[in-house]
This record gives sequence, C-alpha cells and structure tokens, in this order.
Amino acid sequence: LIGVYTNRHGEKWELQLKGSGKTPYSRSGDGRAVLRSSVREFLCSEAMHYLGIPTSRAASLVVSDDDVWRDQFYNGNVKKERGAVVLRLAKSWFRIGSLEILAHSGELDLEKKLLDFIIQEHFPSVAMNDSDRYLEFFSTVTAETANLIALWMSVGFAHGVCNTDNFSLLSITIDYGPFGFMDSYDPNFVPNTSDDEGRYKIGNQANVGLFNLSKLLQALKPLLDPRQKQLASQILEGYGEHYYSRFTELFKTKLGLLGEDEDDNYLIAFLLRVSLFC
Repeated sequence: LIGVYTNRHGEKWELQLKGSGKTPYSRSGDGRAVLRSSVREFLCSEAMHYLGIPTSRAASLVVSDDDVWRDQFYNGNVKKERGAVVLRLAKSWFRIGSLEILAHSGELDLEKKLLDFIIQEHFPSVAMNDSDRYLEFFSTVTAETANLIALWMSVGFAHGVCNTDNFSLLSITIDYGPFGFMDSYDPNFVPNTSDDEGRYKIGNQANVGLFNLSKLLQALKPLLDPRQKQLASQILEGYGEHYYSRFTELFKTKLGLLGEDEDDNYLIAFLLRVSLFC
C-alpha cells in the first residue's frame, strides 16, 4: 500500500502495488507477479467495473526486466516468466482476515481501534456513537456480501480463492488470482488448478461466503455483549435469504420476467440445467 489518492470528485482511493517485490508481509513468497496474471487482473477488474460489479480497479501495468520463476500448473514444471507490476486501486483493501487475525491473536484493543476506523471511513450509514455500531456493521457486510456473490453468479464469474483474506469488508471484488468465467453453465466449474477438492467451485461460492461471514462474526464476538451476539447470529441466518432474493432478482431481469410468479424460480433453474447439457 503506497498511499491514498483523492480524485477531483472528492473520492478517496487506496493505491496498492502488486508484484513489486518482498514486503514484511510476503512470508515465504518473493512478492513478484508474472506478466500473464497481471494482464488478466488488469483486464478483468476493468471488465467487472463496466459490468456494474463492485471491484478494485487497475490504473497501470509496468513490465519488469526481472525474471520470475513460477510453477503455473502446480505440477513441478517451474518455468522462467516475465515479471510485471500492477498499480491497483480500491476504496479499501481491508478484508475479513484483517479483523480475524487480530481476534485470533487476542489483540482486541487494536481490533476495536481498526474496526472503528473502518466504520468511520467507509460505513457512513453506521453512527459512531451507536452502541450497536458493530452489529450494524456486520449486518451491512452480510447483506452486501450476499449481493456481491449473486452478481458474480449472474455473469458466471468464479473467483477461485474465496478465503477470508480475499473477501473485502467493503464487499468488492479483490485479489484476482486464478479466476475464470464459465463458457456454459456448470456448477462444478473450478478455475483454480490447485483446488483439487473443488472447495471454491462456482456452485459453492454462496456457501463459502456464509463460511467467511461466520468467521467474521467469530472475530467480532469478543466485542459484542450477549444480546448483540444473539442478534448477530440471527443476521447471519438471514444471509441465505438475502442471497437467494438477489440471485432471483438478477436472473429475472436477464429473462425479462415481470412481477411475481411462483413458476419463475422453476424456470430459472430449468434454463440453467438446460444450458448444462447444451
């Protein structure tokens, strides 16, 4: 993260470099990125933006003279590739994992400080003097996560690595890695060649979203009183309804279905199944 930029409309964007090299958070990796993945992120993030799906964006791509060694298909065949650096932008790069790691390590004062900062900067609908602000925050993230994944499904987008560290607290699409788009409907479509078990297959994205939100709730629980914990659990239980409602709405719009008809959901499911065998 290299800074925050305010554009002529007064919007703040956090600027981040991907592929620029090691940082204190690189763990065992080299912090580099190859040209092919950088081009894919640049193109897809811009495509998602113009499809109306909340996403990070790409500002520039610079090709590096350095060689990067990668095992593209995780089969032991390491090859030399051209490196690149992408300057990407988002309103925030905070993820579910940003809070999860603090709760896990018992740094609750720091977690509360970070959470208050995130709410103040990015959740204007949540009042900072409201004793239920963490509950309101969780409710908003739950609803918007359901909305985001429904939007992914409406264009056949599979993220590929839907762990808590790749799920934005602002419910935008971030960290384009082994993503992919379905050519034809297949709920078992997996764009990630290293995902042998199909955990992140496209048909499981909504369930993984629920799993990640449960991890967020787990991280928030030390900051909630018993009443708030109970209400938060009820909010989480409503995630499925949020998702299903938005999914149905999007597909009805695609099909030009007006009003409410009990056969609409059957028709959507039928047409998806038909495309599976086409």
